Amino acid sequence: MNTEWEAVIGLEIHAQLSTQSKIFSGAATAYGAEPNTQACAVDLGLPGVLPVLNADAVRKAVTFGLAIDADIAAQSVFARKNYFYPDLPKGYQISQFELPIVGNGHLDIEVDGEIKRIGITRAHLEEDAGKSLHEDFHGLTGIDLNRAGTPLLEIVSEPDLRSAKEAVAYMRKLHELVRYLGICDGNMQEGSFRCDANVSVRPKGQQAFGTRAEIKNINSFKFVEKAINHEIERHIDVLEGGGRIVQETRLYDANKDETRSMRSKEEANDYRYFPDPDLLPVSIEEALKTEIRASLPELPDAKKRRFIAQYAMDVENATTLTASRELADFYEQVVQACGEARLAANWMTGDVLGALNKASLDIGDCPVSPERLAGLLLRIADNTISGKIAKQVFDKLWSGSDSADSIIDSDGLKQITDSNAIAAIVDQVIAANPGPVEQYLAGKDKALMALVGQVMKATQGKANPADVNTLLVAKIRT
Repeated sequence: MNTEWEAVIGLEIHAQLSTQSKIFSGAATAYGAEPNTQACAVDLGLPGVLPVLNADAVRKAVTFGLAIDADIAAQSVFARKNYFYPDLPKGYQISQFELPIVGNGHLDIEVDGEIKRIGITRAHLEEDAGKSLHEDFHGLTGIDLNRAGTPLLEIVSEPDLRSAKEAVAYMRKLHELVRYLGICDGNMQEGSFRCDANVSVRPKGQQAFGTRAEIKNINSFKFVEKAINHEIERHIDVLEGGGRIVQETRLYDANKDETRSMRSKEEANDYRYFPDPDLLPVSIEEALKTEIRASLPELPDAKKRRFIAQYAMDVENATTLTASRELADFYEQVVQACGEARLAANWMTGDVLGALNKASLDIGDCPVSPERLAGLLLRIADNTISGKIAKQVFDKLWSGSDSADSIIDSDGLKQITDSNAIAAIVDQVIAANPGPVEQYLAGKDKALMALVGQVMKATQGKANPADVNTLLVAKIRT
C-alpha cells in the first residue's frame, strides 16, 4: 500500500527594516553604494567600539508585533550568535535568542477560497551580515560589508503550512503587511525581503514531525514555490527508496530547478548564544505600545472588507486594489474626485494596472494622476464619450496630455447623440448588408454584432454602442 505523504513547512522571513541608519551604528543603509563605503568602525567590529541600539528599529518591530496581534515583550535581550564566516567581521552576529521582542502572533491566509490561520512563533531583531562576492575576482572572493549591521526583523512561522501554495500565500501576505506598515520596502531584488524555508514530510495522520531540511535565502515568490515543491519530492523519493533524510542546510539553484546540500544543519548550541554584554535589555512600556497602536494604518484585511461593503465591490477587485497601500489610496482618490466607484474599479484593475505592468512601473510612478483619471471617468459616465473612445483618451493622458476634456475637444471625440443622424446611418448599414440581416432574423445573434461594428465604423466610434444595438434590433424587426 502506497504511503500518503503530508508536507510540513515553516518559513523564516528576513525583512530589512527601512531605517535611515543601521541597527547599532550611524552608518547609512542606502542600497547600491560602492562596496565598503557604508561600513563604519562599529560595523567592522574594530577594538573598543560599542553598539548603540537604533530606537526606530525597535518601534518598527513593535509596530509589526501589534499588527499581527502578537505578544510584545516587556523586556527583550540581545544575544551574540557566534560563527565564523568571511562576511562577519566580528566573528558573531548580534541577534535575539531566548527573549525576542515579539512573541506569539498570527496571520490569516486565503488559499482556494478557504481562510487558514498561520501561527507566528516570534519576530526578533538582528543585524545583517556582509556579502561575499564571487564574480569577477578570478577565482577569489570579494567581501562587501555595506550590509553589515543593517537592521533585520526575522519573522518565524509555526510549522503550520502544508503546501508550497500555502507557503507562497503566507509569504505574499507578510510582504503586503510590512509594506502597508511602512516598516520594510519589500524589495526582493535588493534583498530587503528574503526567505528561509524549513521543509519536511511525514505519513498523513502522523503527529510527529519528520526530519527537516532548511533552504536558505530564497528571494522570489516563484522560487519559493519551486524550491519547496522540489524539496518535498526529494524527501518522498528518499524515504520511499528506503533512505533517510539528513538534517541539513540546502541551497536552491533556480537555473537547474533543484536544491543541493550546503552544510549540515546547526543547532542553537552550535552558535554558543549568550547575552551581549555591551547592550542593555530593551524595555517596552505600555505607553509606547498604546502610541504605536493608535498610529497603525488600516490593515489589508480590514481595508478589503471595507472596499467590498463601501463600494459594492466584488472580492476579486477588492483583493487586487488593496494589494498595496499606495494602490488602494490611488483608487480612493479617483473615487473621491468622480464618485464613480464601480467604473473606477474596472478601469484601475484593467487599463491602469495593464499599462503599469507593460511599462514596468509602480502605481506611485503612474503618469496619469488620480484627478486626471477621474476626469476621464466622468466623461464616460455622462456619455460624452464611449468606452472605446475612452481608451484612446487614456493613451493620450498616459503620454502627458493635460486633461480628458481638452483631448475630447481638440480631437472631436464627443459621442453622436443626434438620434436622427444615427438612425440614418443604421438604415444605410441595413440596406448594405442584407446577408447579416437575414442571419440575425434566422436566430444568429453574432450577425447583429457585425452590423453594430459597421455602424460604429461609419461613425468613427462616436455612436453609443448600446443605442446602436437597440436601434438596429428595432429597425430590423419592423
